[in-house]
Amino acid sequence: MAALHLRGIGLPDAELIELWIVDGLISFEPVSGAETIVESGWITPGLVDAHCHVGIRYGGGGGETVDGLLEQAKTERDAGVLLLRDAGSPVDTRFIDERLDLPRIIRAGQHIAAPKRYIPGLPVDLDDESQLPAEVVRQARAGDGWVKLVGDWIDRSVGDLAPLWSDEILVEAIAAAHAEGAKVTAHVFAEDALPGLINAGIDCIEHGTGLTDATIESMVAHGTALVPTLINIATFPEIADSATRYPIYAAHMRDLHARRHQTIGAAHEAGIPIYAGTDAGGSIRHGRIADEIAEVEVAGLTAHQALGAASWDARSWLGAQGIEEGAPADLVVYSEDPRGNSDVLAKPTRVILRGTPVSG
Repeated sequence: MAALHLRGIGLPDAELIELWIVDGLISFEPVSGAETIVESGWITPGLVDAHCHVGIRYGGGGGETVDGLLEQAKTERDAGVLLLRDAGSPVDTRFIDERLDLPRIIRAGQHIAAPKRYIPGLPVDLDDESQLPAEVVRQARAGDGWVKLVGDWIDRSVGDLAPLWSDEILVEAIAAAHAEGAKVTAHVFAEDALPGLINAGIDCIEHGTGLTDATIESMVAHGTALVPTLINIATFPEIADSATRYPIYAAHMRDLHARRHQTIGAAHEAGIPIYAGTDAGGSIRHGRIADEIAEVEVAGLTAHQALGAASWDARSWLGAQGIEEGAPADLVVYSEDPRGNSDVLAKPTRVILRGTPVSG
């Protein structure tokens, strides 16, 4: 492969850079005869969707077909998302690892839930919570260093969101995952499940709309990360409207929605690391990372921090490199400064994956 050359304003430093791509890797040493493919613009490390579901069928739940999930991955790539943390999928997507033209996926295995306590067709359902530690080990070995728990969901016997697991079993299960070298994250909408999960040593909370001053303080003390998925939280009023049989639950969902930006803003102000994830799959279309970055900014992150939450900071969190010597050349180029401009973010002029231009 011929060497490639790029020149532009590099992020996060916002300084003029020149780089060369040799054998798919970034170099700052000039290469004679390299083809210049970018002469100006803004160059950022490949974007990250830190909560994405490649393999869940849009609009209906359940597993997606091979052709469908390939389209999902392509849609993410064309939006500049070159690294996905797949926070639970009911289908095996490992064959995508052989496709050098598609984003890298870091998998969390399959959701773990209890019967009738999550979306049908997605999770492994455990009849007894004593099975949780063993299932966590199984999913840790099936994933790429992450395990996904369903921390709370509507309990129809009480008519509201409620935890799925006891505090005691969470301590045992999270310790089992850590012994396998895996991190654990959990779907949590409401307040009550958070203390047990955080105190058990969970590594990340997804959504987090029920955070309080006390649980925010606890997350800071434990170093727990947060992926708020704000464009998914925007659907809470619609969910509430469909839950007429459960008025307490519906009111709770509307309240969580109404204070979503304030809640996530408070977490940010306290120092909790926040990363951008769309929750694409199911009810959210793929390719909407620009919308999520804009929402994270509304919650209180600066434009620079919001983009970092979906690029350089998120990549570092997940163990991926940015724009540095010898790193894989996963790059996105924009015609203008993409920080604080969702229209620009949604339309990269060039996407380079593993050193190969794939669009633009």
